[in-house]
Amino acid sequence: MDITKLTAIETKEIIKKRELSVKELIGSYLDKIDSVDKEINAFITLNREEALKNAEKLDKKIKNGQSLGALGGLPIGIKDNIVTKDLKTTCGSKMLENFIPPYDGKVVEKIKKEDGIILGKLNLDEFAMGSSTETSYFGETKNPINMEMVPGGSSGGSAAAVKAGEVLLSLGTDTGGSTRQPAAFCDVVGIKPSYGLVSRYGIVSLANTLDTVGVLGKDVEDAAFFLSTLTGFDPLDSTSSESAKGETIRESIVNKNDINTIKGMKVGLPKEFFQTEIDKGISREVNKAIKILESLGAEIEEISMPYLEYSLAVYHVIVAAEISSNLARFDGIRYGHRSEDYNTLDELYINSRTEALGEEVKRRIMFGTYYLSKSNANSHYERALKIRRLIKEDFDRAFGKYDILLSPTSPILPFKFGEKMTNPLSMYKADLFTVPVNLGGLCAMSIPCGYENGLPVGLQIIGDRFKEANIIKAGLALEGGLKNGI
Repeated sequence: MDITKLTAIETKEIIKKRELSVKELIGSYLDKIDSVDKEINAFITLNREEALKNAEKLDKKIKNGQSLGALGGLPIGIKDNIVTKDLKTTCGSKMLENFIPPYDGKVVEKIKKEDGIILGKLNLDEFAMGSSTETSYFGETKNPINMEMVPGGSSGGSAAAVKAGEVLLSLGTDTGGSTRQPAAFCDVVGIKPSYGLVSRYGIVSLANTLDTVGVLGKDVEDAAFFLSTLTGFDPLDSTSSESAKGETIRESIVNKNDINTIKGMKVGLPKEFFQTEIDKGISREVNKAIKILESLGAEIEEISMPYLEYSLAVYHVIVAAEISSNLARFDGIRYGHRSEDYNTLDELYINSRTEALGEEVKRRIMFGTYYLSKSNANSHYERALKIRRLIKEDFDRAFGKYDILLSPTSPILPFKFGEKMTNPLSMYKADLFTVPVNLGGLCAMSIPCGYENGLPVGLQIIGDRFKEANIIKAGLALEGGLKNGI
């Protein structure tokens, strides 16, 4: 039996029954990484020695009759923009190529507290800016389904590692779809929680008002279970909510085999999403999934959300403005890359940033600086904030009547390397259906719903703030319906 093909829940049971030691489990995953990652390139830094030491410690706990935490012994990968004590955190950039943080992010603390084993740090688009994991300083990550295709981004390494069996669970981040879109491209499940549900302490900020920590797993139960271990109010994060609790998430998994849990659930289909240009194969598979949910008792209606059409433009103004502000700290003075070629302080700033930052990062910094300039702040940034409010009110009205909303995760299938790098606008459109969720601070899940021409299709299930239980119930029902051939 190939241990790496089991789910996290199945693996937990094997460890619990002592059919396999934690060290044997971790050894199997490290062997898998050794055999496949030279081609896939999902990992930037491998935490081999520490992982094996931690596995031995857990085996001693088991031998002594002590119980393990919720994540006991499970191999986990961390997106490399989440800080890890004494383990490099690069953000996929030359700027932080050798940065070793002195502390753990809150989600890393929780993983360690629950006895999860961190195998290493996973590849991403530089500073999480991109939709293909092609902009990483450490090279592109390949899609395990088809090595000629991108794995999505920016959490491409996190999605690819789960699909390739290199880890059981992984952490991503999601600013505008960076967990859900690679989940769709790699045929795994990705959940973006409500803003404030999971602590952002220790995340290298891209855009503070949009960033969330995301989770990826092989199926809905794995991803939901992982998310439930990470939730909770954090006084170290000013955006953390006291409503951040994981109980309802855990409760929603209990009835995982009951496909009737969504009977009577009210489902909205925003026509503004479905009237845009979508790959025909994606439309076909998504419509099949919608019919499965309807056959299981969901009540489905088309709705109108008129301000959704402005989401992509609004998102890129706001995210660029926040990027411009956040990345000002990488100046060659306090930490990060410092140029050796300078005579003045200005030259030190300019040369350090010129040498260490990639083209996409520079592009977004320049956009953001333009949007925040005195002559453009009112006409661009402030206007975008006003429309963001209107988009949020669109969602508020929709969730006043409906439990969940549905859309494709991406309007396009996984594409070939280099295909969109010369056309940034085309790349940005891959996030067309995911960015509105971040603008509204909502929760959403991407779940596999079929294949088109050998490439995976993802369905996005959107829920109201702190109503993760609704999207998980719908995801479990759809997953069960697909498995049972409904």
